[in-house]
Amino acid sequence: MKGRPLPRHQKLTIVNGILAIVVIIVVLQLWLLTATMSSYLGGRELVILPAALASFVCFFLNFGLLVYIYLMERR
Repeated sequence: MKGRPLPRHQKLTIVNGILAIVVIIVVLQLWLLTATMSSYLGGRELVILPAALASFVCFFLNFGLLVYIYLMERR
């Protein structure tokens, strides 16, 4: 998107939306950790790998949002 830079209030709206998404993803990761630990302690070890993969996906989503904010600030 090459054009005029976004005004400050529009950037703030975007950052607030990204922050809300990050909070949702972090809460999801905490729930995933709790459910995985409960399953593991209950004797079901097969849930560890899918839960770890889902957690990595959440991490990379948050990392991508962080990179987007840094790139948005450079414009």
